[in-house]
Amino acid sequence: MAEAGTVSREEEGVAPEKLLRGISEEVALEILEEMLLYRRFEEKAEEAYAIGMIGGFCHLHIGQEGVAAGCIKPLRTEDYILTSYRDHTQAIAKGVDPKAVMAELFGRADGCSGGKGGSMHMFDPAVGFMGGHGIVGGQVPLAAGMGFAAKYRGEERVTVCFMGDAAVNQGSFHETLNMSAVWGLPVLYVVENNEYGMGTAFRRVSTTEIKDRACAYGIESSTVNGQDVLETYNHCSKLVDEIRAGGGPRYLEVRTYRFKGHSMSDPVSGTYRSREEVESRRDEEDPIHILRDRLFQVGALTQEDLEEMDARVRAVVDEAYAFAEESPIPSPQALYKNVWAEINEHGRLFFDRRPEAPAPGETPATPGDGEGD
Repeated sequence: MAEAGTVSREEEGVAPEKLLRGISEEVALEILEEMLLYRRFEEKAEEAYAIGMIGGFCHLHIGQEGVAAGCIKPLRTEDYILTSYRDHTQAIAKGVDPKAVMAELFGRADGCSGGKGGSMHMFDPAVGFMGGHGIVGGQVPLAAGMGFAAKYRGEERVTVCFMGDAAVNQGSFHETLNMSAVWGLPVLYVVENNEYGMGTAFRRVSTTEIKDRACAYGIESSTVNGQDVLETYNHCSKLVDEIRAGGGPRYLEVRTYRFKGHSMSDPVSGTYRSREEVESRRDEEDPIHILRDRLFQVGALTQEDLEEMDARVRAVVDEAYAFAEESPIPSPQALYKNVWAEINEHGRLFFDRRPEAPAPGETPATPGDGEGD
């Protein structure tokens, strides 16, 4: 078996198009630069969190960049993406400006969610990025709703729903897959199997493999190595084309591994993972190193090229960091924007469209009163 992160003896002398999985050198180089941007961005976020520039929760995607690049690059701008709280790189991959993502992490007004979403709730409907979601599996039924809307309207729009391995034990996951199969919804459900739900190994909470979770609903299921971004890209391109052509939902297990803790408050190793495990996986299965070494092998990349590429992405990240620092804190008035109900002068909340509280002695208005109702 080939050693991950290097070109195996079996691959030496293999034609470039085969070593690169039939993908052009140009596209492979684009993917490498995108993954490198995600890595440098997350490293900068890690640094910012350590010095107090980012508060609250912060879940890094370091080690899983191949999932973001491989699954999202085949999509169109109008396609939807929903994901969990490990969402920074996926937002960037879908087209959200890195400056807006970093500003959101900083809780600033120029963030993609106005500084009120933070790390877990990145949104940008303009590019079809419909959010990171903090509730485990909470985004899964929402994805079905978006798929239903696209099918109802007759659109060729695909919805991709990312989730962690722990989400497949949620009841909403099973209900959603059942309805998606019955209605033939254009949704790709992607499980990022990094082997741990927070600090619990998946094997401790399930005797059923993740790839088999869709079998009961008749949804076509497959598995791909998420650390091989080219394999992931090819596989997701095929699935997206099938869904767009009316093939109904698909279910994909992407096997990956996070090199950092569950969140910034979680140690990298020493509690539920050994240092040896983490170091071994990082050394052997880094998706950036795997693609880099293949590009070296086929002569499409030199060390000088790589350093220039790294300098470009670092400049983008530094610009995003400076932008976030300079962005203002949201105003107090922003607290009352985009909420379900407004507080009126009497300090009472109304959810039935009554414009205001009745004056003393007046009969309370009822829903439907007034012209036009």
